[in-house]
Amino acid sequence: MDLTLATREVDGRAVVAVGGEIDVYTAPKLRDCITDLVGAGTYDIVIDLEAVEFLDSTGLGVLVGGLKKVRAHDGSLDLVCTQERLLKIFRITGLAKVFVIHDAVGLAPGA
Repeated sequence: MDLTLATREVDGRAVVAVGGEIDVYTAPKLRDCITDLVGAGTYDIVIDLEAVEFLDSTGLGVLVGGLKKVRAHDGSLDLVCTQERLLKIFRITGLAKVFVIHDAVGLAPGA
């Protein structure tokens, strides 16, 4: 399974819709996307995980790294996720307290 990324801008925030699997093989693609956005001056990012079928520790590391990158510029990296199996990963790892997780893209500020 490959990783698909679709980026759009909504009210000054970049919304990255992610689909497929985020694993050791595909995570660098997401990392590069976040790095490119930050490099272009976009510091408020929403990562839409609704179409993600699998997320491993490498993917979590990329999300945490992205959060650190935007916070260095006083930005934000919010997540959109309603899938219980993914939310469970965030809860177990304690990352549910680190990330702002929304139920829908429309609920994320500016999206």
